[in-house]
Amino acid sequence: MDAQPRYWPVPDVLAHLAGRWRVERSVQDLANGDAGHFSGTTDFTALTAGGLLHEESGAFTWHGVTRPATRTLRFLPGPAPGTADVRFADGRPFHSLDLRSGRYVAEHPCAADLYRGEFTVRDPDRWRSVWRVGGPAKDLLLTTDYVREG
Repeated sequence: MDAQPRYWPVPDVLAHLAGRWRVERSVQDLANGDAGHFSGTTDFTALTAGGLLHEESGAFTWHGVTRPATRTLRFLPGPAPGTADVRFADGRPFHSLDLRSGRYVAEHPCAADLYRGEFTVRDPDRWRSVWRVGGPAKDLLLTTDYVREG
């Protein structure tokens, strides 16, 4: 039995992500044990100037209350072929993304907290991001599974 995880190399992250993905995210507050869940979709659509617009929408449940939730990011061509430069909707840098090996680790400092994300591609139609957020304001674990639609 092979104990090593298997990753699916992605030669061009922008080409790979284009389209619609089903999203399931668990959110755990490691400080107090609270847990929440997001369920929805993410659409990666072409930007006129190159790259992809990432638009996520769905429902987030926290403390038994479900509310609509959205997020918008921009995935722009990265410094190396096949990579991406991920930015917030307002253009601020978020992180780089290089899935050519099928796995990538990114970091993003946010005030006094540090976001550390691990991205893994399982096959052409499934990938995962796991963000560990630590610092004085947050102690969270966010695990998101993406499954290609259509």
